[in-house]
Formats: sequence, structure tokens, C-alpha cells
Amino acid sequence: MVRGADLLRRRKMTRFTIGRAANAANVNVETIRFYERKGLIEQPLKPSSGGPREYDCETVYRIRFVRQAQEIGFSLREIGELLSLRADPEADCADVRGRAIEKREEVQIKLARLSNMRDALDELIASCPGGGDVKACTILEAMERGVPKLADELLSEEKTSKEDNEMIETTILNVDGMHCDGCARTIEALLSRVPGVRKAEASYDQGHARVLHDQRQAPVNDLIAAIAKGGFGAKAAEQ
Repeated sequence: MVRGADLLRRRKMTRFTIGRAANAANVNVETIRFYERKGLIEQPLKPSSGGPREYDCETVYRIRFVRQAQEIGFSLREIGELLSLRADPEADCADVRGRAIEKREEVQIKLARLSNMRDALDELIASCPGGGDVKACTILEAMERGVPKLADELLSEEKTSKEDNEMIETTILNVDGMHCDGCARTIEALLSRVPGVRKAEASYDQGHARVLHDQRQAPVNDLIAAIAKGGFGAKAAEQ
């Protein structure tokens, strides 16, 4: 009978060709090669005796992690940061939670935009008689005239989304003067009142605040000034 420890040891010793690794991680071979080029996984050394490169179980688990993170909306850059946290012995679960909260906020913004797009399409569909000469199509006619919602929400959606995403950033502020968790909650409240701040989390243990904010409405100096109103000192952490 194979004991649990023996089974775990055997799994760790298992080696996979790239094809088997792809099957085990439920991706295709080109995805693995893409992850290698992006530095998310390491390409195994080629055996000196010849033969194909072999991937270990840890690499397969890492590939699965990257794929799952992509599926819930994390970018490759963000996944790289999560992998770094995962490997950092001094990292805290609160750091990962903060990243997840930021991603949820981004998703909420996108959902609101999609809802506006749906409403614009509903208006166009309702205006269509459902038959007749295409030259008299009310949907095409409205698009040519530039229906406000359609033009603003559909045609410029991609550009607007890109511009907004470029202006949304996460800033970590090192905070002086916190003495307890209550101080951290006070700092969160101060930051949350600043227009343009999407999310603020402060940690007494780590001595910093993590802020998701719109650079146009809430520049870093405004965040520091808000914290100062509570009698605390703050400065942007080097990243």
C-alpha cells in the first residue's frame, strides 16, 4: 500500500514532456511556450543525454495558477506580481487580498459600462420595426446620425476604457504615526473621502496604506494631504 508521504514524493518526482505538461495543466503547448517567453515559468534545461525537455510538478501547478488567474481577469503583469508574492516568505495574505479587491473594483467599472451598452442597444432594437427595406433601417440610420448613447458608449467605449485604465493606479504609502488597528481604520476613512479614490486599505502591522485611485482626480499629493489631516505622516513607497 502506498502511503500519503510516498505518493506525494512520487508526484514531486514525476516529469512531463511539454505535451504531457500541457494536458495536465489543461492548456496547449503554445500557451506553455508563451508563458516561458513572458517569464512566468522557466524553460527546463535540455538533458545533456539528449531527449526532450522535462517539466516537474511544480511547474505544472504554476501553469495552472497562471491560467486560473487569467480566467478571473488578472493581466500577465499582475499574475507575475502574484507569483512573486507567492514566493516571498515575508509576504502577507493581506497583500494578495488587496490585489483581489482592486481587480473586483475594475470588474465593477466594466460591468457598469457593459450595462450602459446594453441599454443603448435595447433602445435601438426597440426602435426597429423588424422588417422592410434595409435602406430604411432605423438602427443603421440612428448609427449614422450618431445616437448619443450608442456613439458615446459603443463607438468610444474601447478608447474610454483604455484611457481610464491608464489613469487608475495603485499607490502604496508608508505611514508614520499609526499605533493600533484603529489608526489604520481612521486612515482608510480619510482616504476614502478623497474624490477619485476607489479603494483604500491601511495596515497597522505593515505600516502602510494601499490606495486604488484615479490619478486625475486624486493625485498622490492629495492622498498624503488627506492622511496628514489625521495627524499622520505619509510618503509614497518606492516600487
